[in-house]
Amino acid sequence: MPKLYEYFGLAVLFYSNEHEPIHVHGKYQNMESKAEFIFQGSEIVEIRFSEVKGKKPLPLGQLKQFQAVVETYSAEIVKMWWDYFVWHMPIESQQITRRLR
Repeated sequence: MPKLYEYFGLAVLFYSNEHEPIHVHGKYQNMESKAEFIFQGSEIVEIRFSEVKGKKPLPLGQLKQFQAVVETYSAEIVKMWWDYFVWHMPIESQQITRRLR
C-alpha cells in the first residue's frame, strides 16, 4: 500500500492491487474516501470524490483536506500512478507541512 502523502494526520495512498480508473484513497483513523480522476484525452477534466464501500467516510474537515491535497497535487498523483502500476517504480511518500487553501 504505497502512501503518497501525509497531511496533518490524513494519509493519501494507493492500494497495491488497484484497478482503473485512476483513483486515490484518503484515510484518517478508520475512515476512508476516494477520489477518481476523469480524463478527456490526456487532460484531467474532473475529480470525483466518493465513499468507499464498507468504510465510514471521512468527516467533513478531513474530506476538505483530502480534496485540497488531491486538487493541488493531481498531476503528480497521476504520474505516481503510472510510475507505480505501469512502470513498477517505487513511490516515495511526502509529508506536506504547509496548509493548503
